[in-house]
Amino acid sequence: QAQLVESGGGLVQAGDSLKLSCAASIRTFTSVAMGWSRQAPGKEREFVAAIDFNGGHAYYRDSVKGRFTNSRDNAERAVYLQMNSLKPEDTAIYYCVAYESMSIGPIDSWGQGTQVTVSS
Repeated sequence: QAQLVESGGGLVQAGDSLKLSCAASIRTFTSVAMGWSRQAPGKEREFVAAIDFNGGHAYYRDSVKGRFTNSRDNAERAVYLQMNSLKPEDTAIYYCVAYESMSIGPIDSWGQGTQVTVSS
């Protein structure tokens, strides 16, 4: 059973930066894509970013392109989300996700989430 543990959330002001981390206990970590989703209050969970199994390609939702960077360290079995120029609309619970295969597709596992709050 995969275990994903997020950290790095917090309360920041608009324009600030945060870096989220995800420690992954996945036997096949180096063979699967990883990513981040988020859920804002009263809204559905949405895709934020993903990175394929070897870090060769990263994908982002339009609203975070140019501000967020998804990266991974396969040796450390860790995934990161660097968030710059944060906006109040980025406020949400952020979840680390593990996909079932090398690229984006069905999600296999979710973390417990970390809260990010951006004040205006």
